[in-house]
Amino acid sequence: MLTLHTAGLLVTGPGAVPLEDGAVLVEGDRIVRVGPYGELGAAAPHARVRRWPGVLTPGLLARGADELLERTYYPDDPYEVTELGAAPITGAAALDALKITESCWGNSARRGTQKLLARGVVAVAGRFTTASVRTAVTRSGLAVVPPAPYEGTPALDPLAGRESAGQAFHGVLEAGAAARFAVFAVADETELLERGATTCVATVISGRLLHRRR
Repeated sequence: MLTLHTAGLLVTGPGAVPLEDGAVLVEGDRIVRVGPYGELGAAAPHARVRRWPGVLTPGLLARGADELLERTYYPDDPYEVTELGAAPITGAAALDALKITESCWGNSARRGTQKLLARGVVAVAGRFTTASVRTAVTRSGLAVVPPAPYEGTPALDPLAGRESAGQAFHGVLEAGAAARFAVFAVADETELLERGATTCVATVISGRLLHRRR
């Protein structure tokens, strides 16, 4: 099935000139065409159309994912929040005190991947040593790439500490590329960097809509 995703502004990659009323035509897990909505809509009149507010960009890459998913515990809401609070738990002493089992680590990683998807993340950089965490990441649909050097503390928001939004993009949007992209409810890349990835309204991986803000 062909699906045409369109937004007020399309950014195909780092440094690319934004295209107003741009669109991405997807078939299966690949991008078929990228260009003006009017042009793509005329070429594929039977495609399902998804209209999104804001800016459509390549999905984001989260650095230090092993720290975010193997050394950060996300309490289960509502079952653990009363006792542990809602904030992620980090630090060796605090984590040791919880006596977390491997199964619990897998469930925590699943909650963590959902938070990443809700921020437009389509890929994570890290090396996972806990089997249940690896399974959770694989099942989430997120691509895993080798660890890469970075400065600062790993954050769920890949835009944190960046000098431009494009620095957090994973890949580019072009014909033949994997259909991995995100949409943010902002006016442009400048506002995206200022407000951060929590403005995400949709995340698409392998052509599938894996997050949609309700």
